[in-house]
Amino acid sequence: MAGLVIRPATRFDAMDLVAFVDMAGEGFASHFWSTMAAAGQSPIEVGRSRALRDTGSFSWRNAIIAEVDELPAGALIGYTIADPVPQTEIDETPELVRPLAELEAKAPGYWYVNVLAVHPEYRRHGVGAALLAHADAIGRAAGTKGMAIIVASENDRAVRLYIKSGYREQARLPINPFPGYKRGGDWVLLTKPHQAGEAAS
Repeated sequence: MAGLVIRPATRFDAMDLVAFVDMAGEGFASHFWSTMAAAGQSPIEVGRSRALRDTGSFSWRNAIIAEVDELPAGALIGYTIADPVPQTEIDETPELVRPLAELEAKAPGYWYVNVLAVHPEYRRHGVGAALLAHADAIGRAAGTKGMAIIVASENDRAVRLYIKSGYREQARLPINPFPGYKRGGDWVLLTKPHQAGEAAS
């Protein structure tokens, strides 16, 4: 897409990251943040405070931004799943996110695409594919086994993009429904191992 630039996120992107995270999860994030909010605090405030952290999975440091003509068009958040996660730690996660934690734990050593979202007006123009390709390069440079992502099984457009990009299903677990969520089905773990001898571009 003409005018497309992919760059590392900064702290100034925090509010855009909040929007992209909630968009990717179709309201999952804002509902989860609402369960964490203090009295008088909005879910958006919780999301912003988490995006501004220097550590944690949802941090501006783990994000890349796609801009078109200097406007945010999409974002990707990801990181290496460094070590196997003990089952006791998974069992302690909130019920809403436990299936995601269980699936993520099945891909130790992979670079995990935690969030991928593109504003509607920029979809079907290669922005999502460009972000995935950029993530692939990061994952290879980090020496990971490959790439991993979790997607809702009924999100047909996203599933098609990931399959076209070389991802294949490894496991799935039922989605725990939450208020306002319009889909059913499963969370699906997709992975794409790096080819032997493949170099980062």
